[in-house]
This record gives sequence, C-alpha cells and structure tokens, in this order.
Amino acid sequence: MGIDDVTRDHVLQTLAEYDDLSREVFLSTYGFKPARSYLILHDGRRYDSKAIVGVAHRHVNGHALGPGDFSGGAATVVPVLTRLGFHVEGPRAEKASADSSFATRLLISPAFGSAESRRHWKDTLDRLVPFTESQFAERLTDDQLGRLKEFHPDGKARFWGATPGHDGKMAAVRTGDVVLFTGKNHVRAIGEIGAIFRNSSFADVMWPPKQGGESWHTVYSLRQFGPAEIPYATLSALLDYRSTFMYPGQLVLSGERARAGIDGLLITTRTALEEAGAVALPDTVSELPVERQHTRSTTVERAAQKVLFNREESALVIEFCRTLTDTTATRFASAAGICDIFLNGPEGSELIEAKSRVERSYVREALAQLLDYARYAPDAVGRLAALFPQALDPKERHLLHHYGIDVIHRVSPGAFERVPAPNQAREQMRSMWESRELSH
Repeated sequence: MGIDDVTRDHVLQTLAEYDDLSREVFLSTYGFKPARSYLILHDGRRYDSKAIVGVAHRHVNGHALGPGDFSGGAATVVPVLTRLGFHVEGPRAEKASADSSFATRLLISPAFGSAESRRHWKDTLDRLVPFTESQFAERLTDDQLGRLKEFHPDGKARFWGATPGHDGKMAAVRTGDVVLFTGKNHVRAIGEIGAIFRNSSFADVMWPPKQGGESWHTVYSLRQFGPAEIPYATLSALLDYRSTFMYPGQLVLSGERARAGIDGLLITTRTALEEAGAVALPDTVSELPVERQHTRSTTVERAAQKVLFNREESALVIEFCRTLTDTTATRFASAAGICDIFLNGPEGSELIEAKSRVERSYVREALAQLLDYARYAPDAVGRLAALFPQALDPKERHLLHHYGIDVIHRVSPGAFERVPAPNQAREQMRSMWESRELSH
C-alpha cells in the first residue's frame, strides 16, 4: 500500500499528533527533515507535508513511511493532500493540484514471473482469442459480447484479468487505461484496455483455475498490445519508487504518478487520440495519414496499431528529460495527435519531437509533426526542436534550420548537444507557430 491509500482522517490524526509533540520532536521521532518547499496550511498552522503523509501511512497498515520510502513534492504528496481537501503552499502546489485530475490510470500487472502466469501469457496475450466462437460466446452476456465486438470487430482479441482479491483496485479501471505487464525485472509488454467486465465463467474457459483456486473474474481485452523491454529501475525512476522495488503485486496508479509513467514512457493510447479528435471512433471510416507510409488509409484500426509505444524514442526521451533542470516536461493531446515533449521553463515554452533514426524520412516527419502540434499548444511556443539519437547530416540539419527548428542530438550517454536554428529563421516562423485562430 502506498500514499494513495492515506485518507483525510489519517492526515487529521497525524496533524493532531504533530501538534501534541511539537514540530521538532515529531520530525526527530520519525526521521524527517523540515520541509523546504511544500507546507500544509490547516487551521492557521503550517505543517511539513512529506512528514505528515509518511506518518499518516501508519494508519493504513500500521507502518509509517520514512523519508527514504517515497518521494515528496509536486508530483506525489501534493496531489494526495489536495485530493483529500487540504491546502498546500509551495512553488508548484497550485499547478500540481490542477494536474492531479489526469484521468488515465496505469496498471502494473505481474504476468511473466510464475509458470502459471507464463502459461496464461502464451494462451491469451501471445495469441488472439476467438471470442465469437461458441465455447466463449455462450458464456458472455449480450452486452459483454457487443462491447467486445465494438473494439474488436473481427471477433478476436487478447485478454488479461484479475482475481477477486483485486476488486477494490480494479473497480475504477476503464477503457483506455494503460497496463504494464511485468516479469523477470522488466516491463515485458504494454497494453491499452478495451472492454472490461466481470465474468467468472468466461474467465475460467481461458484460464482454468487450480483446484480450490480463484477465478480471474475481472476480464479485460487489449485494444492495443506491444512488446517492451523496460528495466524496473527505469520505471521506478519515473514513478519515484526506490530503484530496488520489484513490483511484486498488482498496482493501479492514478493522478500524477500515472501521468509520470505514461508520459515518461511516451505511451500514446488509441482512446486518448479518439478523445482529442485525432483518430475516428470505432465503426467509423475516415481518411488518416499514417507515419512512415506514402499511402492513405481508410482503416483506422490498422493505422492505430503503431501508436501505442516506440521503445527507441521512449528511451531517448527518458534520457533527455533527465538532463533538464528548472523546467517541467509534459505532453498534450490535440486533433494533431499527442506531442512527445512540451517544456515550460524560465525561457518560455518549447515543443520537442523525438525520432529514433536520422534518415530523411524521419527528419521530414519531425518537421511536419512540430508544425502541426504547435498550432494546438496550450501556450504560445517560443522554440521548436527535434531530438535525435545522433548527429544529422548537414543536409537534414539545414532542412530543419530553414524552418526555424533547433536540432538536439545525443553525443554520449546522458549528454546532448543543441544546434540552434538561425534566429532570423526562427523569428520568421514564430508568427506561424503563434497563429492559432485557425487551429480549432
């Protein structure tokens, strides 16, 4: 159990203990240092936010969290406290409170560790289940079958699920939430939830329980599914977990922690694109440009298969974002799609598109996407940049510079070089970036 399980009553009890002991004794007793940035303002008094939340966790399961057990700040403690109705003072507390409404949940599901889970993986993730065939369909309600056909009109889908012990966690999970399938110290695959429902009979056909064992009665299909190879340490750095955390059980993360994982790994769901108007809803036909192809597609389902996760670009973005200071890296969704990096820092806003290769087709994609996304940016964009794993040939660099776009490339592990566009080209293009009245 983590800090998301702390309730308002838990915090109030801890505030009372803080008052009884005094600040100095309270912090000394539990091993916390005085807060430097974020303070709880309650009944006219101020309290150290991380210490209060860590000690309040004792009321969840009898175990207080120490300062090394979790991360404090705008992305973790502040959203928890504001969700519980407390006012937090700090440099980014107000923004963190607003951002904590991030709707997509992030599930972390052990799926490749035990022999049983590996067998289930082979049966319903490695291959598609023909759910319209009689042995499956006769166990589904009309509503469940209709919902599955809505997301998977060809009658086949990948499936995963959860046992009744996870009912509380799974109750809020919805279409479009993201699942990281884990095992052997890595995230092994990433999926996007399609239809989700409870049906023990249907689950038992796919995953027969051991004698006396539980059914996986919560079942969900995967709208999208793709392999990954992400070390636990990389995921833990994004989620502010300890580097040695082994992800032993099912987790359902929400708010800023879910955002940190989804945006940090550059995951783009079909549902988010639909909600932004970037792709058509199921059962509709539209004309959609497909990256890295020179043909038009009227089959949105086929086009959407490539948007979930790009391992190379994700790794590049994670490495680059670790070099940033005094700036906030986010993403935004629009009718043009979901951008890779949107920075808000002391020098203004910057939009960055990452590419895994440096050939001309990738450079042209970056150019087109940057000019498209810039029209929809939440704030006026001062700079555009394209991020690459190595230096570009002069010809490709000049193409981007002609349109005022900076080039950033990796020079060594953890080190990047920016080759800025000429100021004149950037200024000529900025009027177009900032001309947004025709965008919507």
